[in-house]
Amino acid sequence: MTIIYLLALLLIFSNGINGINGNRKKPNIIMILADDLGFNDVSFHGSDEIATPNIDALAYNGVILNNHYTQAMCTPSRAALLTGKYPIRLGMQHLVILEPEPSGLPLNETLLPQYLKKQGYVTRAVGKWHLGFFKNEYTPVYRGFDSHYGYYQGFIDYYDHINKASQTGEYGYDFHRNLTVDWDAKGKYTTTLLTEEAVKLIEQHNTENPMFLYLSHLAPHAGNDWNPLEAPDEEIAKFAHIRDPERRIYAAIVSLLDKSVGEVVKALRNRDMLENSIIVFISDNGAPTDGQHANHGSNYPLRGIKQTVFEGAHRNVAVMWSPLIKNLKRVSNNLMHITDWLPTLISAAGLDTKLPSNLDGLDQWKSISEGQESPRSEILYNIDEVFNFGAYRQGIWKYLYGTTFNGEHDQWYGSIGKDPTYKYNLDKVLESPVAVALTALATYKQIQDKNNLTVLNTIDIQRLRSEATITCNKSKIIKCQPQIKPCLFNLADDPCEMLNLASQRPFILKNLQLEIEKFKKSARTPINKPRDINADPAKHNGTWIPWQSIPENYGKKELSKMGLFAGMGFVVVLIGLVVLGLNKLKLSRVYEPAPRKNEEIESS
Repeated sequence: MTIIYLLALLLIFSNGINGINGNRKKPNIIMILADDLGFNDVSFHGSDEIATPNIDALAYNGVILNNHYTQAMCTPSRAALLTGKYPIRLGMQHLVILEPEPSGLPLNETLLPQYLKKQGYVTRAVGKWHLGFFKNEYTPVYRGFDSHYGYYQGFIDYYDHINKASQTGEYGYDFHRNLTVDWDAKGKYTTTLLTEEAVKLIEQHNTENPMFLYLSHLAPHAGNDWNPLEAPDEEIAKFAHIRDPERRIYAAIVSLLDKSVGEVVKALRNRDMLENSIIVFISDNGAPTDGQHANHGSNYPLRGIKQTVFEGAHRNVAVMWSPLIKNLKRVSNNLMHITDWLPTLISAAGLDTKLPSNLDGLDQWKSISEGQESPRSEILYNIDEVFNFGAYRQGIWKYLYGTTFNGEHDQWYGSIGKDPTYKYNLDKVLESPVAVALTALATYKQIQDKNNLTVLNTIDIQRLRSEATITCNKSKIIKCQPQIKPCLFNLADDPCEMLNLASQRPFILKNLQLEIEKFKKSARTPINKPRDINADPAKHNGTWIPWQSIPENYGKKELSKMGLFAGMGFVVVLIGLVVLGLNKLKLSRVYEPAPRKNEEIESS
């Protein structure tokens, strides 16, 4: 009898412990990913040019991750984010997955949504994929997501949702709900479509289960060559103070991205989901100020642009907010890499998940939540042995060698974001939907004596904005030409990479070079594949689809409308390029979207 009594007490005690530690309701995880957003294109980094009040409010109320690194391009960054591994481990270190390429993120990799799904999460993907789609099993609904609404390729037009292959010229319609082509999306602005879908998913979510929402925006990536930057007239008009007409449109695109963040946070608040949510906002890489798919974003004062080995490509916008964070309203300069998100989110959610020992990502939860020292002391930017370039950071020291575009984009570019004709509006931040939602939440939590949340004020904003702004000593430059010989930078003193110390610190240079060589030994051969002619949308009613898995009737709904486009589109583009010139091409499309006001806008 005594034994039974003791066992009963033990059971009660065990259940009590589990109730404290093990049965906490799992938090919702909302990850919002911008595409090609410049470091200087969120106003919490110090620029006055493009107002981003919702993103700013999220940043000021949460933790600004001011030393957050990504890969330099879309596919590698997304692969690193969802696997927790450097692209060299995946064979995805060379360029991106091209449109007609029969390649994808290896199927033997377990992705973040798959881990979360096993823990009872409802997993939703909205927006860009860019991790392979040539077979069904490479698409989001086969990689751990319960649903996907968006597009497979690296970019589409904002209204037409057409993608033209970057190197081979095929082009077709790319907008899907799960594995079905969504013709109803045609003619509707992409940012609006993705935002509406995200809000709808939140509104319809069964809150008995935790949600993982992966909202991967097109904005502010450029569209196709013939009309790369598109936004509604009324949004463009708000940025008349910007002299460059192309950057003016870019600002409008970013502004709508900012409003999307506001709508998502507002929806979470309306469903009482906000108080148990983790929200992350990051960019996948820096802005391509110039060159291929230029969007006229600014990485100022950082050096380089997207696809280079410099900081402007890799050091990017990152913010995290949650009531679970113990130490809010601060700027963290702790080193963090995009691979860290997988273990960090699993840790933040308190999940009992055993992760593989071969992850490159590190659990940063205590660093973010409590301000503890980062577990990370090194970052492999990348090693591309096809183009012979790479970079590695250890502590404050960065080693880089080789270049992209023959070094044409290795300098400093983009708008400074300061002008006496406009200034930062603190009231706009405090009145934004994000600030309103978070202020309301903090108010009610204070009444309940849960005091880790406090109300944002102008003093907080000014302090945090100042701390998050990077300044550089521009009085001297020691030339770096990595296509000729390696460079070395002290990023603590010189975040803008102006002083190449390779000749002054040869011992450090040599040690970092040896570390790069170690990584090379474990690098997987790139999995890039040559074009598959069967991917051509002309073979599939003018649509980009999983061409090696298609049923006979895939995409038949608008065959009569799409046939002319699919059959003649490539020829039309080639003729247009020859006659009009690539930079000024205004191609009359066979797919006509719904009428919109900004069709007459000229890009200069």
